[in-house]
Amino acid sequence: MPTVPGNPITPAGLAALKARYDHLLGTERPEIVAIVSWAAGNGDRSENGDYLYGRKRMREIDRELAHLARRMKAARVIDPAQAPDPGRAWFGATVTIADDDDKRRTLTLVGDDEQDASADRIGWSAPIARALRGARVGEVRTVRLPAGEKAWEVIAIAYPPAG
Repeated sequence: MPTVPGNPITPAGLAALKARYDHLLGTERPEIVAIVSWAAGNGDRSENGDYLYGRKRMREIDRELAHLARRMKAARVIDPAQAPDPGRAWFGATVTIADDDDKRRTLTLVGDDEQDASADRIGWSAPIARALRGARVGEVRTVRLPAGEKAWEVIAIAYPPAG
């Protein structure tokens, strides 16, 4: 799995995209449509806050729905539990790294659509993820960051269990 073509995503990441799409389409958009219809029936639309806000929110929802649809269509689901070489850091791996001061971080390499730095879920195309691709335990990888280069040693690699 040295290269991951397309837009890689974990099964959980795709499920989250679908859940967001379904929520917008099935819950939020119908609520806004009802508000806009009610507000439109109240007469003058030029100064009708409910109507103007509702139309603006409906456009935002439609843009997000279109974005989510494009991302889901381009997504290539990869199950990290099926990693061909679990001794190397590839897509879906949870990697523990340490710097020169033995400051440790545990990161999970996920698709760009499911990245969340606050939860240590790093997008596949992020600089640190690119540097860690293919690494084995004990290897030192250098990451090029805006502040300069930083070396990290791979301490542990884990994948989720199958099933």
